[in-house]
Amino acid sequence: MSDKKPTIQHTHDNDLTHSMVHYLLAIHKLKEAKGYARVTDIAHEMGLTKGSVSTALTNLKKRELVLEDESKFLSLSPSGHEAVHGILSSRTLLYYFLKDIIGVDEEVAHKDSCLMEHLMSSETREKFFNFMKNLTTEDFKKTPYSTSFDFSQFEHQHDFEEIQKGDTYLKTE
Repeated sequence: MSDKKPTIQHTHDNDLTHSMVHYLLAIHKLKEAKGYARVTDIAHEMGLTKGSVSTALTNLKKRELVLEDESKFLSLSPSGHEAVHGILSSRTLLYYFLKDIIGVDEEVAHKDSCLMEHLMSSETREKFFNFMKNLTTEDFKKTPYSTSFDFSQFEHQHDFEEIQKGDTYLKTE
């Protein structure tokens, strides 16, 4: 019998790197703002060379997350679009949790939520959403925890994911 402890396997829903996420978010943001995204636009948006953007996009196309038409316009595939909305949901949940529940400075909450957004599994995102939603119910409002975003306006985590826009947090009303 071995005294060796089993190693923990860290897996993610789609094994996207932090860098890959930023390319997907740039495409998403450009498509929403301009109606199109090209390599040049992404390079400008991210402050990178067209060559490095092209290289990164090749990998994302192989993973079937990004599509390119005959006119060289880029868009997210259905799975790319789904990944972006999940990532944006994770980022928003993390941001408000760090800022409102833990009391982290807004800039730190922004930076840290950006670093963690792509690491959260869909299962954790759903449970985390339910936790944040419960914080806005009347019973939980009596606790010392509160958040400035009203998650109770959504019946399900999926409804919350669907309204994510750009690459910013949903605004409180």
